[in-house]
Amino acid sequence: MAVAGNRAVLVIAILIGVLVGLCTYTFVYAKGYSYMTNDPAACAHCHVMRDHFRAWTRSSHHAIAVCNDCHTPPGLVPKYLTKGRNGFWHSFYFTTGWYPDPIRITPRNHDITETACRTCHQELTQSIDPAHADTGRGGLSCTKCHNDVGHIE
Repeated sequence: MAVAGNRAVLVIAILIGVLVGLCTYTFVYAKGYSYMTNDPAACAHCHVMRDHFRAWTRSSHHAIAVCNDCHTPPGLVPKYLTKGRNGFWHSFYFTTGWYPDPIRITPRNHDITETACRTCHQELTQSIDPAHADTGRGGLSCTKCHNDVGHIE
């Protein structure tokens, strides 16, 4: 019985060691702490985002919005829940290399960006939406026509 108890302790110790190692790698070597900030340069740590970052620096939104303004929902809790969820999956896909090239926005993150567009440009979108009432909002998307506004290529 003592041997089984020692094995369980050893397994738990190994799992804790692996978890501490992964967290240390993520937050120190891979600069994971920077993703908790509002600094757009943090997004460019991954090579697949560098072109998007450079394109943002040339866009009209560069002077008025950072990545979080368009790609995270408002409010402290929703913002950091989204950053945590996206951070985990970004780390997973970039570490494994299992991401599409070029990268694509997920439907959930597209909805967040669409809401941000509509919030900042509310006066304009309210005047456009009634003209397209017959198609419904599902057919009218800011990024359908303005897909490179925040990231001029």
